[in-house]
Amino acid sequence: VQLQASGGGLVQAGNSLRLSCRFSGRSFNNYNMAWFRQAPGKERMFVAAVRPKGDTLYADSVKGRFTCSRDNAENTAFLQMTNLEPEDTAVYFCAAAWFEPFGSSLRLVSTYRNWGQGTLVTVSS
Repeated sequence: VQLQASGGGLVQAGNSLRLSCRFSGRSFNNYNMAWFRQAPGKERMFVAAVRPKGDTLYADSVKGRFTCSRDNAENTAFLQMTNLEPEDTAVYFCAAAWFEPFGSSLRLVSTYRNWGQGTLVTVSS
């Protein structure tokens, strides 16, 4: 599996960005897709995830502001981020994990074997 994240940049607080994660190498429909972020000096933290059929999961800190989705025809996952805050500044990573009905929590870093290279999001106040 190869993952290519894109879409990061510098924005002012209150604005929006959309991240994309292009998936290749396996059947996209068999994978959960997730977004994590890592701020300088901090651990990598769960942001959002989307299962193959489109049901989603969010961290409390982004619920209502971020939307995670996927386009199975385009093998791409998205993270639409609105009303961005300086606290959202981080490197954002997309990740993929084989779908299992009773598998490990999608909120855990350890669940994912496949990671993209990260894209930097900087939100200025």
